[in-house]
Formats: sequence, structure tokens, C-alpha cells
Amino acid sequence: MNISWDQTSGILRRMNSAGMLKSTQDRLERQEETKKQVEFFEKQKENLKNVTAGSVEEIAEKLKMFQSYEDQIASIKAAYNHEQMFHILDESTERGEQIADAVDKMAPKTPEERLEEMVEEALGIEEGGELEEIMDKIEEVVEEMSEEVTEELEEALPENAELSAEEVAEAAAAAEAAQKETLPEGYLPFDVRL
Repeated sequence: MNISWDQTSGILRRMNSAGMLKSTQDRLERQEETKKQVEFFEKQKENLKNVTAGSVEEIAEKLKMFQSYEDQIASIKAAYNHEQMFHILDESTERGEQIADAVDKMAPKTPEERLEEMVEEALGIEEGGELEEIMDKIEEVVEEMSEEVTEELEEALPENAELSAEEVAEAAAAAEAAQKETLPEGYLPFDVRL
């Protein structure tokens, strides 16, 4: 397999471009394009060596073409150098924006921002907030209590006995009282259906 270093470097650059700044990627693309254009005109100059000229006019034409190729190469290089000046400006702007973002993330939070975060966490707006944890614990306790009450009622009643309305009301009141005992003070239960 015959791969030149130029082709390999282009492939490696494309593979590594994932973590680069956009301005750096643009610069590499401009370099490749400029290199291709310069190589094209260099080949054209080399091809002029193979052109035979029999008269003075043909020699003059050949020199004119040679000079034209030289001028094209010089203009391509000048355009690349001009673009490089703007690239430096773009790259510094991009790096400045990255630094500004990092500074914003690292900046100490104001008391208002800290209070806002605490409120969000307490309300459960954020994942894993305190309210969410409390609600999970309450649900577990209520489930356990209802299972215990159901088991106690099943054990206390004979299999074939029917409950009177008063007994059902007493059992419901006992379950409600047990539930109120496990809930935090000031908590009002509510049902949410999704």
C-alpha cells in the first residue's frame, strides 16, 4: 500500500477535528485547499517543460504562461495569508467566548441564586429534591400501614362473617388515624392522578 504522508495527515486531521475549535477546522480546510491549488499550478509549470516551442512567438507564449502560473501561485498564497489574519481574530474570539463561559460557570453564586436553587430543590423541581424524597418515604409508609391494617382485619374477622356498616366505618377510621400518625405535622394528603 502506497500512501503519501500528505494524504495520511489529511485523514488524521479529519479524525482529530472532533475536539477542535471551529476556526481551527476552517484554517485546516483553507490550508488544504491552498495546498491543492498551489500543487495544481506547480504541475502546470512542470508540464510547460514538456511543451516544445519552435518559434520565438511560441517561446514568448510559453514564458507568458509560466509567468501567469507564477502570478496565480503568488495570489493564492497572498489570499491565504490574508485569510490567516482573519483566522487569528476568529480563533481569539472563539477562545474568549469559551473562557467567558468557563468564568460564568465558576463564578460564585449570589445569595438570590442560592436561595432560588434551594427553593427548586425543596419543591422537587430538580431531580432528587427533598420533597420528592419525602413523598417517596410517605408512600412507602402508607402502603405498609394499609397492608398491616388489611392483615389485622382479615385475622380479626372470621372467614364467613359479614361486616356491618358501623364496623366498616370503624376500620376506615382506624386506618385513617394510623395514616395521620405517620404523616409529618401540617401535611395534608392529596391525590394526584396522571
